[in-house]
Amino acid sequence: MANAYKIALGQFIPADTPVHSLDPRAKIIMVMAVIILLFVTHTAAAFTLWFLLLMYVARLSKIPAGVLFSSTKPVLILIIFTSCLHIFSVPGEKLFSVFGISATKEGFILAFLISFRLALIVMYASLLTLTTSPSRISDGLEGLMSPFSRIGLPSHDIAMMITIALRFIPTLFEETSRIIKAQESRGADFESGGPVKRAMAYIPVLVPLFVIIFRRADNLAVAMEARGYRGGSCRTRLNPLRWRKCDSMAVILLGVLSALIIFGERLLVR
Repeated sequence: MANAYKIALGQFIPADTPVHSLDPRAKIIMVMAVIILLFVTHTAAAFTLWFLLLMYVARLSKIPAGVLFSSTKPVLILIIFTSCLHIFSVPGEKLFSVFGISATKEGFILAFLISFRLALIVMYASLLTLTTSPSRISDGLEGLMSPFSRIGLPSHDIAMMITIALRFIPTLFEETSRIIKAQESRGADFESGGPVKRAMAYIPVLVPLFVIIFRRADNLAVAMEARGYRGGSCRTRLNPLRWRKCDSMAVILLGVLSALIIFGERLLVR
């Protein structure tokens, strides 16, 4: 199980908790709402409240905090890059200079808030996949997009593609780690040298990785065709989705908490 925790996004940890038992449509709606609201949040106090809410839901769903924190590793480079960009590009009170470029106090504050926002978005998305099986996510996405099927939108195919992409994320990271270890055992060096040299060292990793990706995709297509997969036509489910009172209560409770956080932030700003 320890290997499964290395990459949280796309993993599913089964457990008997209230969060796991919620309808996937309710969880998808709530996660999307939180992600949208995170983009209209601008203060450290509000981000802290979103973080505390995330930790409470993670504890309720018996997901270790370390698993959620590890989900930010794939976007760590993006967080560092955007932080540096804001630190040295936002005008304000000068703190120090690097190669003639000034770092400002306002840049540090903005970089912290944006990094916090990106980390929270990734962790909330990871919490969805950690508490919902891929098949349930697919059913939930298809259920939410089913009204658009009347205008010709292939809701089942889109839901299936998203689910397969999420499911392949940890597999691809495992394959990448395996290839890197194999190249290192052959004497490859990924640590020394400048950024250009280290980037060039990863070329022997990308080639076999793309070969593995296309091979797995081809094997998946053959397997689905051999099992008579024909999209969503005449498809039945062993456990059909049922919206219950607890799902409505969870959505309403999140709506109330979100309103308190957003309006509380607006009052503090004033």
